[in-house]
Amino acid sequence: IAPEGFAGNAISENVLAGNAMSRRASLQFGADLAVGPTGQVDSGIGKALSSGVIGFLEPTETVGETGQRLIIDGIELVFVNAPESEAPSEFMFYLPQMKALCAAELATNSMHNVLTLRGAQVRDALAWSKYLGQALDMFDDAEIAFASHGWPTWGRDEVRAYLENHRDLYRYINDQTLRLANNGATLHEVAADIGEPAFMTEDFSVRGYYGTLNHNAKATYQRYFGWWDGVPANLNPLPPEAQAKRYVALAGGAQAMLDAAAKAFGEGDYRWSATVANHLVFAEPKNQLARDWLAASYEQLGFQAESAIWRNYYLAAAQELREGVEAGDANDLANPDFVRAIPTPDYFDALAVRLNPVRAFDVKINFIFSDTGERIGVSVRNGVASHRVGGYAEAAASVTSTRADFDEITLGRATFQGKLVSGAIKVEGDAMMFGRFLLAHDQFDRRFNVAAP
Repeated sequence: IAPEGFAGNAISENVLAGNAMSRRASLQFGADLAVGPTGQVDSGIGKALSSGVIGFLEPTETVGETGQRLIIDGIELVFVNAPESEAPSEFMFYLPQMKALCAAELATNSMHNVLTLRGAQVRDALAWSKYLGQALDMFDDAEIAFASHGWPTWGRDEVRAYLENHRDLYRYINDQTLRLANNGATLHEVAADIGEPAFMTEDFSVRGYYGTLNHNAKATYQRYFGWWDGVPANLNPLPPEAQAKRYVALAGGAQAMLDAAAKAFGEGDYRWSATVANHLVFAEPKNQLARDWLAASYEQLGFQAESAIWRNYYLAAAQELREGVEAGDANDLANPDFVRAIPTPDYFDALAVRLNPVRAFDVKINFIFSDTGERIGVSVRNGVASHRVGGYAEAAASVTSTRADFDEITLGRATFQGKLVSGAIKVEGDAMMFGRFLLAHDQFDRRFNVAAP
């Protein structure tokens, strides 16, 4: 049972944007950090990210309306549909017989993310707040509140106070971001000036152990105003490496940058020492002394962070600067089980994201899947791949295979030549054209650099 739009949004996050998102998630959750007082201690709303293979099942029942009811094994569930809150597709549900509300991730025992550090679509803090208000109005008799993460809250008065504070938290983030922005504050000024409301000092369940006021205010600013802060110099700045080289020259060379970073570090000004050292690392990626100063700065920022995911990100970046990027990864989103569950037209959308326009050429190819009975035509034109269910009357090649064999080739787990020789794939027309089509697609590096260029 899932909220309306769940499948499409799951594919969007985990496949279309999955490579970059999973890479950043490995830092956010400290997947490569040793567990301990100087390493990974928590993930903010849980102890650690699950590792291994991730799967996917399409929902058999969807919920699209608030107030919708379902009875499962004699248990009634009443839903509050909550799209664009903690996730693009989300719901809460109430169990009237037990007077228990599942708040999903709209109310956990920490402030959540309006925009998670791993990357995602920006969430709507105002709508989020209103959904919690709806739940308060609809389920006034609730005596238990529980969530997808954390421990339950017991007692009618306690549940109400818990939900009210989470409702007010996301409304505060929305309204105060807009108040400051409408007074002329830019993105980073909003984050610096938003201030902590009094109830955050009294209720541990809304503190920034996961999300923070700082990055949630930035996310809300982004939702309303976009990525640009309105300052012309920031409209089209130099990319990081080119900018960094000019900063190093402006400072008088690498040694001057190192001296400035060391001075700031010695004064406990770790944000500035990180900024200075980061410019030098991006100007001179192999300068290990610069990497060490940047790592030390990140380490101190991590130790000072209240948010577990800020801590993890800083400490994981510090480790990569010192030791390099490990070859392994915590999660494999590009695995056959996950990909098999993706509807075929959606999978061709995912493949189109990997098409490199430099290597692309105009062509039409039909794909016939013998196990599913599907026929999909792909047209490449102007460096863009589009697909048509049913295929094209005229195509350079027609490729017949099972969906599983096609998945293996596109995931890089088998070769086109090998499948062709074995007879698992049959091609009518120009087989070389299909081979060229495959080679026009990037195979993403799942461990690309983050803390250095």
